[in-house]
Amino acid sequence: MKPTDALRPTGAATSLSGPTAVGGPGLSARLVVERDAFQLDVSLTAAPGDVVALLGPNGAGKTTALRALAGLIPLSEGHLRLDGTSLEHVPPESRPVGVVFQDYLLFPHLSALDNVAFGPRCRGAGKTAARAQAAAWLERMGLADHADTKPRHLSGGQAQRVAVARALATRPRLLLLDEPLAALDARTRLEVRAQLRRHLAEFEAVAVLVTHDPLDAMVLADRLVVVEHGHVVQEGAPSDIARRPRTDYIAQLVGLNLYRGRADGHVVRLDAGPSITTTEDLSGPVFVAFPPSAVTLFGDRPTGASARNLWRCEVAGLESHGDQVRADLTGRFPLAADLTTVAAAELDLHPGAAVWATVKATQTHAYPA
Repeated sequence: MKPTDALRPTGAATSLSGPTAVGGPGLSARLVVERDAFQLDVSLTAAPGDVVALLGPNGAGKTTALRALAGLIPLSEGHLRLDGTSLEHVPPESRPVGVVFQDYLLFPHLSALDNVAFGPRCRGAGKTAARAQAAAWLERMGLADHADTKPRHLSGGQAQRVAVARALATRPRLLLLDEPLAALDARTRLEVRAQLRRHLAEFEAVAVLVTHDPLDAMVLADRLVVVEHGHVVQEGAPSDIARRPRTDYIAQLVGLNLYRGRADGHVVRLDAGPSITTTEDLSGPVFVAFPPSAVTLFGDRPTGASARNLWRCEVAGLESHGDQVRADLTGRFPLAADLTTVAAAELDLHPGAAVWATVKATQTHAYPA
C-alpha cells in the first residue's frame, strides 16, 4: 500500500444520514455558537491538503470551534460543509472526521493495535480487516513493535502517535487535532513535532490544528487563523503573521513590540505616547513593530547621539531568556528590551531603575493598519 492510498476516502461520506451536497471539495464553515455570555463566530475555509492552525489565548474559543467541527457542539447559526456535503445535522459518529484529543483518550484496556482498529470497526470493517489496517498504520508510525502494548506502557510520544494513527485509520476527510503536543515534555515534543509534520504533509484531506503554542502553529500549519474573544482577528501564512502582527497577543507570541498610530511620512504619532521614526514612508493608520533585540539601553541619556527614537523608561521587571535578559520597561513608551546578562549587570538593572532606550529607524517596520 502506498502511503497516500490509505488516506484516500472510500465510502465514508456515503454513510452520512441525509447529506446535502453543496459547494466543492474541502472545508467551508461559519461556526456560530452561543453559550451563556460567550459567542463564537468564526469562518474557516480550507482546500484538501491544507493544514490550518487555530491559534489564540485560553478562552478565545479555539476548542469550541473544534468541537463544533466534530459535531460535539451544535451550531446556533452558520453552516458546515465538507467536500460539498452539509454536516450541520449529521451525528458525530457518522461524520468523515478524525479527532486527536489533547490527552489522546486511548482505551486503557486495549492494545495499541486494537486502539487503532477501533475506528475502522466502528465504520463497519470486520475484525480481521480492521486489525490489518491498524497494523499498517502502526508500521507507518514506527510502532510495529508496540502493537500489543497497552497505553499505560507507552511513552508520551508513542501514545501520541497511536492517537494519530487511530484518527487516520478511518480515512477522514477532516482531521482535527486538539493541542496534540501539549502533554509531551520539551525533548519529546521536538521529535514528535517533526514526525507529525511529515504525516500532515502526506495527508490529502483538510487538517485543523488547535493550539496556543506559536511554534507548533508555525511549524505544522500552512495557514494561521488567530482567534480572540470568539472572533478571527488575523489570518494568513505564518511568515506574514509573524512579520505583520495586528494585535498585542500576536505580537507577544512572535516576540515583537507593537504599536498603533498615524503615519505622516517617516514619522508615526502613536495613539498613546510619543512619536517614532521609521524608514517607511506612509500615510494614515499604521502599525509599527520591532524586536526587543533592536532596543539599546543606557544608564544616562546618551550624549552626541542623533537617534530620533530615544525615550526615558523605568524597569518594571526582568526575566531570563537563556543567555539573555528580557527587560520590561514602562513610561510614556512601554516596551520590551533584550540584552546580555553582562550588559544588564553593567547597567545595574533592577525594578524601578531609570534607563534610556533607543531604537534605530532601520530596525523598525511600519505597515498599514
